[in-house]
Amino acid sequence: METKTEMEEKFKQAIESYQCCGCMNGGNVSCFEANGTGGVGCGKHKAGTIVSSIGHIFLGMPKGFNSLGIYTALKPNIYDTFESSDWTYDMWNIPFWKHLTKEGHTMVRGYIPRRNEPFIHIFLENCIDKINCLEISQSDVDAMD
Repeated sequence: METKTEMEEKFKQAIESYQCCGCMNGGNVSCFEANGTGGVGCGKHKAGTIVSSIGHIFLGMPKGFNSLGIYTALKPNIYDTFESSDWTYDMWNIPFWKHLTKEGHTMVRGYIPRRNEPFIHIFLENCIDKINCLEISQSDVDAMD
């Protein structure tokens, strides 16, 4: 079992890796604000990296999880474990892709049809087997444009 200090460091590293590096608010957690939509991600995050013909991206996230598309309010939600999140994946919260990163984190990209809204969840554990959707491999990620 991890101590509170170790847990906070794990979250800090995840926020700096997945959100801060491409944020127009800054490159470290000094401007951190609690995420009001769930998880421990930064609520102040704004994707500041723009790629020509693609638009804003989440620099630091793998391909397939880094694009905002037209929904510019998207913020990744970071959770310690699958069980610690308050999400139930069902017909109202549909996961499309899951991916296990080299760090052992599970990323899920999905859609909430009743609100016409995408989501990205990052679980700081390997919980791939707990999520029922298409699993994309690192070679799939590498092959994306």
